[in-house]
Amino acid sequence: MGERVCEMRNRNRLWMSPMSLSLPLLQMDNAFDQAVRAQWGAPLDAAGIGTVQVNIGLRCNLACRHCHVESSPKRTEEMSWPTMLAVLAAARSAGATTLDITGGAPEMHPHFRQFVSAARRQDLAVIVRTNLTILLEPAYAELVAFMRDQAVHLIASLPCYLESNVDRQRGHGTYNGSVEAIRRLNAAGFGVEPQLPLDLVYNPLGAKLPPAQQSLEADYRRELRARFDIEFTRLLTITNLPIGRFLHDLAREGKDAPYVELLRNSFNPQTVDGLMCRHQLHVGWDGTLYDCDFNFALNLPVNSTTCRHINDFDPATHLKRLVATGEHCFGCTAGSGSSCGGALA
Repeated sequence: MGERVCEMRNRNRLWMSPMSLSLPLLQMDNAFDQAVRAQWGAPLDAAGIGTVQVNIGLRCNLACRHCHVESSPKRTEEMSWPTMLAVLAAARSAGATTLDITGGAPEMHPHFRQFVSAARRQDLAVIVRTNLTILLEPAYAELVAFMRDQAVHLIASLPCYLESNVDRQRGHGTYNGSVEAIRRLNAAGFGVEPQLPLDLVYNPLGAKLPPAQQSLEADYRRELRARFDIEFTRLLTITNLPIGRFLHDLAREGKDAPYVELLRNSFNPQTVDGLMCRHQLHVGWDGTLYDCDFNFALNLPVNSTTCRHINDFDPATHLKRLVATGEHCFGCTAGSGSSCGGALA
C-alpha cells in the first residue's frame, strides 16, 4: 500500500524532474544486469543505506573535462534549505551514519555551513568532496578552519601528481592551486591528524582503467612529499565513466565505443558486493532520489517501485530496493572496481 501511495504522489511530482520523463525507470535487460544475474542469480539489489550522498548544487569554480555532472561557474542549480532538512530527516530514519556532500563545488552553496553543522549535531559523519582550488578564493578561505572545527572528512580531486596532466584535465594553473590548498589543509591538521582525514582522488587521463590503487598511492605519497612536503591520508582511484563531458571527449576522438567495450570486457564479479549503489542513496539537488551520482548525471532515478523524491522517503521501501542499472555500470565493476570510496577489489 505504501508503494502505491508513493507512486501516486510521484505522478504529481514529475514536474520537479522533467528530464526523467523520457528515460526508462528501470533497465532490467541491459548487458550489465545480465552479467550480475549470471553471477548472483538475481538482479542487483541494495543492502542498506549507510551513507546518504547529496549533490547540493552544480555551480563550481572549475569546468573539468572529466566532470560527469558537467558542473561549471555558469550552472545555477542548487538545493533548497527545506530539501536539505528533508535529507537529514531521511538519514535519521534510515539509520545512516554518514552524510556525503558533493557538487559542483559544494562549498559555494549559501547554506553549506548550516548544512554541515546540522549534520554534525545529528551525529552524522560528514564527507565533503572538494576540488581544493575553491579554498583559495577569498570568500571561501575561512572554510578550512570551519571544516576543521566540524571534523569533516575531506575527499579532494587531484587526478595526477604531475602538473601537466592535472592542468590538462582541470585547467591551467589548477595543479599549483591544488598544491597550495593542500598545504593550507595540512597546516590545519587535514591529512596529518587521524581525526582529520584528507583523501585524494585519481582519475585516469584518457580511455583507460586506473592502475592498482595501492601502488599508485605509494607513487603519489613519494612524489608529493619530495616535491612539496605535503601529506594526505589515502588515495582513491576512480574510473571515468562514459558519461558527461568525458563521453563527449571520447566521442570526438572516436574512442567511445572501444572504451565501453573495455569496461564491459573488464567486468570483475568480486566488485559487485561492494558497489556504492548497494550501500548508499544519492539525493539530487532537486530532491530526486538516485542509486548513485552517476545515475544522477544520467537522470536515471531509483526504480519505479519506489518513491522517487526525498519528501517521500520511506525506509521500508528504500533500504531494500532493486538498483536501476545501465551499460555505464560496467565502469564501477571494471578491473579493481570503482566507487566514491575508491577501488573495490
